[in-house]
Parts: sequence; structure tokens; C-alpha cells
Amino acid sequence: MRRDWLLYIAILIFCGAAWGITQPLAKIAVTAGYRHFGIIFWQFAIGAVLLGAINIARGRPLPREGRHLAFCTIIALIGTLLPNAASYTAAFHLPSGIMSIVLSLIPMLAFPVALALGLDRFSLVRLLGLCLGLCAILLIALPESSLPDRAMVWWLPLALVAPMFYAIEGNFVARYGTEGLDAVQVLLGASLVGMVLAAPLAVMTGQFIIPTAPLGVPEFAIIGSSLAHAISYTLYVWLVTRAGSVFAAQVSYLVTGFGIFWAKLILAETYSPWVWAAVVLMLAGLALVQPRKPPEVVALP
Repeated sequence: MRRDWLLYIAILIFCGAAWGITQPLAKIAVTAGYRHFGIIFWQFAIGAVLLGAINIARGRPLPREGRHLAFCTIIALIGTLLPNAASYTAAFHLPSGIMSIVLSLIPMLAFPVALALGLDRFSLVRLLGLCLGLCAILLIALPESSLPDRAMVWWLPLALVAPMFYAIEGNFVARYGTEGLDAVQVLLGASLVGMVLAAPLAVMTGQFIIPTAPLGVPEFAIIGSSLAHAISYTLYVWLVTRAGSVFAAQVSYLVTGFGIFWAKLILAETYSPWVWAAVVLMLAGLALVQPRKPPEVVALP
């Protein structure tokens, strides 16, 4: 095996592990009493600092034109602000591992969105993959013993909001492009705009987080989740350009697996046989909906 492919595999595993750990870290933050708009503001802020440093090191300009700001605003809304507001709220009520399983629906939900936008052709195999994913959700929702508390089932629809928005985001970028910006510029612009949008929402709802020393576990969880997201997304986009989108798309399996692993390791979560059966169905569905050829533009949350 060529040395560069060993590097690609290592980066793929790192991205899966980094994205997977964001769910238990989010669970720690919301369990401590922090709420969505406050967490989202700092997610934008920390991401902007990291991506800004990367952008300066590359010597690239900030996205400043009106069309760039409009595009970055849309990405900030459908890629972070709206889905994460739903996700962090659901994370307070649902186990972290369940959230990781639900997020695996992104490539499955992207298929019907792509069909509606005329970006993909109908495929019975990929439709079967979507059906398997939905059956996995039913295995979590319907059996009496699938969740620790039956009241949790009412929060599953809210957890589905995030993967739906991420699926829309990916297809939006594929349909309309990025206005000439690269991935780092898009994420940096979206982070800066997102800070402006999230700050007043956090203040008006009483959710704004003012860090005080010494920082505790919940605060480090927010920092860690924000850094993991920004770094893994940047590496993922780099991996797409080097190894291709079909290879990079395999990160979906790793995100699910690592998400469950981290939840068991950090939060000591346990799952019923119904949930493990749902994992099997979800992974089978992912295998069927994975792209067979590289799309023109790839975007993930």
C-alpha cells in the first residue's frame, strides 16, 4: 500500500473519531445546564479563531462581497444554527449514542432532497438504503425496551431535524456552488456571520455563556467539541480533494461507530438489543446510499 494512502486512512479514522466525540461532549455541556444558543455562539467563535488563523497562514482574503455574505449567512443558518439548536435540545433528553445513530441518516436523507432538486437519479438500491435507515429509527422508537425511558421517544423527531438540515446543506452547495470560495473561506465566513446571529439570540434567551476561571468539564467540553468539528471538517474537505469523495464518504460509518464508542467510554451508556439491531440496519442503509461516483461538490456538517 502506498504511503499516501496510509495517510488518507489515518486522516479518515481521525475525522470519524473527532466527529464522533462531539456528541458525548455536547451531552456533557447540556447536562451541565448550558443551552443551545450559548453553545452555538462559542462554537462559531472558536471555529472562527481556528479557521481565521488557517486562512491567514494561507494568505487568502476574507469573504466580503455581498454575494459571499449572503451565501455564508445561508450556510450558517442551515449548517449550524438551526440544526444545532435542535440537536443540542434533543441531546439533553436522549442518550449520546442514539444521537450518533440518528446523525447517520444524513446521506440517506440527502438522496430524496437531491431527487427533488434534480441532482440525482432515482435508484431502487439507494431507496432501499433510505428505507433501512428509517426502519432503524423505528427500531429505536417503537419497542418498549429500546430506550431507558419511554418519554425519550417524543424527542426523536427533534433529533431528526439536524440530519435533515445537513442533507439540505450538502445539496444546496452542490446545486448552487460556493460563490468561488473554498471550504475554509466558507466555514470562516459562516462562523463570523453565525457569531453575529447567535449572540443576540443567546442574550435574549438568557443562554449566553460568560466563561469564568477556572474552566470546568462542561466548558472544556464545549471547547473540545468546537475544535473537533472545525479540524475534522477542514481535514475532511482536504481528504475529498486528495482521495476522492467515495473514499471520504466512508467516514459516515466511523462517525457512528466512534460516537457509540465514546458515549460508552465517557458517559458509560448502555443500549438495548433493539438499538444494536438499529445500528446494523443503519450501517447496511449507509452501504446502499453511498455515492458510486464523486459528486462535483461535497459538503458535510
